Amino acid sequence: MEKYRNLRLKLLEQNIISAEELFPAPLASREQILLVHSEQYYDSIENGSIEAKAMKEIGFPWSERIILRSRASVGGFIAACSEALNHGVSGNLSGGTHHAHRDKGEGFCVFNDFAIASTWLIHQRKIKSALILDLDVHQGNGNSSILNQSKDIFICSMHGKNNYPFRKISGHLDVDLPDHCNDEIYHHSLDETLNQVAKMKFDLILYQAGVDPLKNDRFGKLDLSLEGLRLRDRKVFNFAYQSRTPIAIALGGGYSDPIEDTITAHCNTYREAKLLHKKLMNLL
Repeated sequence: MEKYRNLRLKLLEQNIISAEELFPAPLASREQILLVHSEQYYDSIENGSIEAKAMKEIGFPWSERIILRSRASVGGFIAACSEALNHGVSGNLSGGTHHAHRDKGEGFCVFNDFAIASTWLIHQRKIKSALILDLDVHQGNGNSSILNQSKDIFICSMHGKNNYPFRKISGHLDVDLPDHCNDEIYHHSLDETLNQVAKMKFDLILYQAGVDPLKNDRFGKLDLSLEGLRLRDRKVFNFAYQSRTPIAIALGGGYSDPIEDTITAHCNTYREAKLLHKKLMNLL
């Protein structure tokens, strides 16, 4: 949990973003969350009636702050998506909760920000189609269980084959990577994946920019370097730029030892995002 505060401080300290570019996350409403989650599940989180076993599957104990933190995480990503539609690129300094299902959470994920944000924007007629580009080391099984029948939201996930979740739920395009996949193998797969997706047209890209593919990540089985991960982000943002598609970033996973490598990798994501923003401003 310490990475969130430390990342914010590091982004400011290194002048990657300015204080004027940071905004408090609004709380997602009950209406927004219930677009994809069951009423029974939502209420159990809000009032604390959720069973201890179900909370254990999420990964931390219930507290009164859980509902506020979870609603803020989702609301922050909805806001980032809306800002991306206006300015080309935006991000949420939390989120990426792609393991939450309609009626349960797991893997440190309470509510599914990707499913809620994309469904809400379509519901509000702000977009007609969306691409969920999930490059976290863990497959977004919650995204798939909620949205894999959608004709408007396309789920593309590139993840470790033998990483959690051990029972994958198929999305629209899944790419399984072998253990100890290095920069070269990873980028060959990424190039092929982006070439496939480039054949389609979307109104918005929702980018799960988890940095747990790093070699020293405690919960990942891939072997990417910091530079390899930064090149991943550069390719994704170039893809967004070339296709003129707005892109919203969610932080995603990162559990390196030492944690400073995780923070460096997340900072690099925002360095590349700022380069995209600069190119977009030059078009105006």
